[in-house]
Amino acid sequence: MAIKTAERLMKMRRICGYGAAIAVTPYLLIKIAWTFGFFLPTEQMGEASWRGINAATAVIAAVGILLAMAFCRPWGERLPAWMVALPVWLGTGLLVPLLLLAPVLGPAAMAQDQEAGAAGFWIYEQIFVMVSLVGVGICLPLALAGYAKVRWPEALGGPIDCGEVPGHTRQLQTALGRITAAGCMILGAIKIFWAAGGTLGINPDMLESRDLWWHLLSLSTGGWALVGSWGLLALITRRGSRRFLPSMAAAWISSGMLFSYNLFSIIRPDFQSSPEYPLARVMTTEMGIILGVMMGMIILLVLHDRRQAMIRKES
Repeated sequence: MAIKTAERLMKMRRICGYGAAIAVTPYLLIKIAWTFGFFLPTEQMGEASWRGINAATAVIAAVGILLAMAFCRPWGERLPAWMVALPVWLGTGLLVPLLLLAPVLGPAAMAQDQEAGAAGFWIYEQIFVMVSLVGVGICLPLALAGYAKVRWPEALGGPIDCGEVPGHTRQLQTALGRITAAGCMILGAIKIFWAAGGTLGINPDMLESRDLWWHLLSLSTGGWALVGSWGLLALITRRGSRRFLPSMAAAWISSGMLFSYNLFSIIRPDFQSSPEYPLARVMTTEMGIILGVMMGMIILLVLHDRRQAMIRKES
């Protein structure tokens, strides 16, 4: 029975790993073309700043292909843990929230670009980009789940409370976790307030620039911040969920999302043109980055203690 389960798990890893690699390839090719100035949909994207962004996302896509192959090949299990965990943390934070937004943001982005005078072939490029992102957003987490179940079983299964071992970091987790969860609640409330149409902290001269894209991204950030606060509190208190996976997944995705989305918004060339007042814009984006990093550190402490407790039970 165990052999059949292992075979099914390996089969799922291979199918999803190869599927993710194939799905992200069109995105990688488009980003390479834009980096070198080919098939640009608008003149603005020919600027050095936008080319830099496209080059960075092309590198991210290439890393995604390597990760997909690592998840479905035996050599991937021999990679250093940090080499896998760091890009996975960033990747799941970027892709999982995007899956929920893609059905709305994709058509909205295409309509917006058409109004701005983008070239006709941009529609086909956008379709390729969305198909790639949705494909990798579905396949890569599934391949990761199979990979993690083999390499880090403590990260997926079992009850939320596995007991304590000597030298545990429970008190540190609790102190940092409560501060971080409170910060996530504050950030979540601000973002949802803005998404619902609140104008406190918004420049009155830029109210009209709050388009559907901005509202949905604000709502997504706020929602994931609140989800992350729940997941984090459940991890540090061992309450709120009987199983470990739901709270772990919530905190993991939320922390990656808060870090990666806010970091990306800062380095975007059009960051200064968002409708928030400069101070509010900087404070919320930097707050998101800091909260994402703190959540990631707490998750590492939780996983370390959990692994030691599980090893002790087995011995």
